[in-house]
Amino acid sequence: MLSKFFGNTRKPEGFGGKLIVAMMNGGHAGMARWGLAHISLGADARVLDAGCGGGANLAALLRLCPAGTVAGLDHSPVSVEAALKKNAAGVQVGRCRVVQGDVLALPFGDSSFDAVTAFETVYFWPDIENAFREVRRVLRPGGIFFICNEDDGEKASGQKWAQIIDGMTVYDSRRLTTLLESAGFETISAHHERKKGWLCLTAQKPTADAQP
Repeated sequence: MLSKFFGNTRKPEGFGGKLIVAMMNGGHAGMARWGLAHISLGADARVLDAGCGGGANLAALLRLCPAGTVAGLDHSPVSVEAALKKNAAGVQVGRCRVVQGDVLALPFGDSSFDAVTAFETVYFWPDIENAFREVRRVLRPGGIFFICNEDDGEKASGQKWAQIIDGMTVYDSRRLTTLLESAGFETISAHHERKKGWLCLTAQKPTADAQP
């Protein structure tokens, strides 16, 4: 039963998925606030939240970028619906859009965003290095990719959840750094909240970038 319920975090579906999305919006708020303190965004930044879940972080990004625009992407229709509802005011004025899609084929043009964020989601990305390459593609040269995870991969509990939730992989900062470098990112910085086991990383798309 536990495996079935929390397995719904990978792609929320049905009534259980709606519960999961609501829980994530509230339960991850503290971690998201901590993580966002490690990224600098311009007031007019164009930001994509990849794996946007219920949309709480879209709302935070709209506040951080009061003259900017924010896009959310998620492969779960339940999450897309919740994120649209959460950010209805931003959608109405054209500052926010939310689409259903795949991180391996982002439905956005090259160099569309100043920053891409990923909160509590890279655990579930298949073919993660190519997903990172897609993120790099949609970033402008010099743009920032920001990853924020509740589990830093350095404690046993992370592997316990990976066994419970099918398709979940918990990464530590070293592995994520290696994957980001392989995907063509540079200037990678990792930040830890050791007491809680939180992790966030920032990585930059090269300013003189040639896509591989």
